Amino acid sequence: MSDPLPEVLARTAAVSLSATLIALAIGIPLGTLLALARLPGRRLVTAMVNTGMAVPTVVVGLLVAVLLWRSGPLGDLELIYTLRGMVIAQVLIAAPLITGITMAALQLLPPELPDQLRALGASRAQLVLRLWLEARLPLLAAAMAGFGHAVSEVGAATIVGGNLHGRTQVMTTAIVENVGRGDLASAGFYAAVLLVLAFAVNVVLMSVHQRGAAWARP
Repeated sequence: MSDPLPEVLARTAAVSLSATLIALAIGIPLGTLLALARLPGRRLVTAMVNTGMAVPTVVVGLLVAVLLWRSGPLGDLELIYTLRGMVIAQVLIAAPLITGITMAALQLLPPELPDQLRALGASRAQLVLRLWLEARLPLLAAAMAGFGHAVSEVGAATIVGGNLHGRTQVMTTAIVENVGRGDLASAGFYAAVLLVLAFAVNVVLMSVHQRGAAWARP
C-alpha cells in the first residue's frame, strides 16, 4: 500500500522544488554564458546541452544509479535510494532544458542591445541582469518547464529512489505502483493531486513574473 498522501506530496514537492532551484542556479548562468560568450569548446558544450534535453529520463536515472551505487565511484556518499540522490537525478534532467531555453531566449534579444547597455556605462553584472529582465518571460517558461520535467518523471525516481515506502516514494512512483496493483482509482487520485501541485507552482511563478513586470515599468 502506498504511503499516506501528505507524506508523498511533501516528498514530491521537496525533491522537485529543490531540484528545480538548483537546476535554475546552474542552467541560467550557463545558458547566459553560452549565449553571450565566445569561448573555446562552446559548440561542444552546446551540443551536450542539446543532447541532455533529449535524453530519456530513465537513462539519466541509470547513469546516476551507476555513479551512486555502493560499488560505484560515488558509493561512499551513500546517496542511492535517498531523496538527495533523487534530487541529483532531477537536477540532471531539468538543468539542460533550462540551459537550452535560457540560451535561446538571450540569443533572440536584439543583437545591438548589449552594445547599447555598455555604451550607457553598464557593468558586466548590470548588463546580464538587464538582459535577464528583458528575457524574463522565456526564463519563467524555463523555470516552469524545468519543474514540470522534474516532477513528472518516473524512470529516474524509480531507479535512483527505489520507491521505498516511508523514505523515497513520490507521486509518480506511487501512481505506477497503484496501476501495477490494478488500483486505478488511487492512481487517478494521485495523478489529480500531482496536476494540482504543478498548477499551483506555475501560478506562483506567474505571480512572480507579473510583479517583476510591474516593477520594471518606468
